Amino acid sequence: MITISILGSTGSIGCATLDIVRRHPDRFRVLALSSGRNEDLIVGQAEEFRPDMVSVAPDIYPAVRKRLSGKGIRVLSGEEGACEVAAHPDCSVLLSAIVGEAGLGPTWEGILPGRVIALANKETLVVGGQAVIDRVREKGARLMPVDSEHSAIHQAMRGHPWEKVRRVILTASGGPLFGRSKDDVSMVTVTEALNHPTWKMGPKITIDSATLMNKGLEVIEARWLFDIDPEKIEVVVHRQSIIHSMVEFIDGSFLAQMGAPDMRGPISYAITGEDRLPLDVPTLNFPVLRQLTFDEPDHEVFPSIGYALRALKQGGQSAIWLNAANEAAVQAFLEERISFPDIARIQEVLLTDAPLEPPRTLSEIRDSSRKARKTAEERIDRIARTPVAAGATGS
Repeated sequence: MITISILGSTGSIGCATLDIVRRHPDRFRVLALSSGRNEDLIVGQAEEFRPDMVSVAPDIYPAVRKRLSGKGIRVLSGEEGACEVAAHPDCSVLLSAIVGEAGLGPTWEGILPGRVIALANKETLVVGGQAVIDRVREKGARLMPVDSEHSAIHQAMRGHPWEKVRRVILTASGGPLFGRSKDDVSMVTVTEALNHPTWKMGPKITIDSATLMNKGLEVIEARWLFDIDPEKIEVVVHRQSIIHSMVEFIDGSFLAQMGAPDMRGPISYAITGEDRLPLDVPTLNFPVLRQLTFDEPDHEVFPSIGYALRALKQGGQSAIWLNAANEAAVQAFLEERISFPDIARIQEVLLTDAPLEPPRTLSEIRDSSRKARKTAEERIDRIARTPVAAGATGS
């Protein structure tokens, strides 16, 4: 029996994970859940799966505690509660799916001896970098990628030594704005940017897909996850999202992992420790599919991938500052305070300002991130006070 705790249970990854558990009750037991502010959904999940504990946002804590009273479920709140969920002593698999840097602290606390960390929160490695890898090694835990791209690479590399790899190719859907010109994206609305053609994701990740920063963050994650030279990592736009990523070996041969764009595949592979469960995901009909297309990312219109590569080259706190800039700017765009191109402008400014001394501890990482967010918010406030920004984002 696999015992599992889930960080971010009401998000798309968390709900997909619970769907797998629901269909395979003989394989899994849910011990703990953490969520944000979706009161009805977390209460429903708690009543169905009967975990030992749930953690929620502080503002809905009283209501959730009241609704779950008498059911034998501890109700916690805030980051402290999420950390307790992550550190449940009987958990064998921790599914980390909180969106953004908020997932770093609880995931850090959940990295414990012998445990599998099924990582869907890429920011844990983007921001935590070497410190997270060192903790995983020190504790004797194991990282399993959940992102479809990194899962694809992991699957392709089974039985193959990394010294035989020429390059790793991450595929990108291109997001909802693929093919747009620089002038076109200057007036993109929030509604347009949230209209992803392939994947159903939360608003923050969907905007990251629109800017291609999602792929930039995945490049940084791949560098740490696979201990690979960043110069060996490439990105190609593959609109059909059928090939999830691929590896080229030094003899010129490729291994690619393919499948319908359904996250239950990589999730189940991660939480079972590389087992394959029967899933009702769509199968590929190749005659109907007819063709797969590939394009270069447009770095002039979507410069964020380049910023991610630059952050890796600069080192120090560059990835922390780039991520903080992105999270603050995406939120400001969703609130219609800045324009779509302003997201990349803020990323570039903070990347330039990033300190080059590497952080060594979780406390230093958080302190760096706080300074970066303050700098980003100051920049956003200056932009938001101009009439051009307000007029460019209306949806």
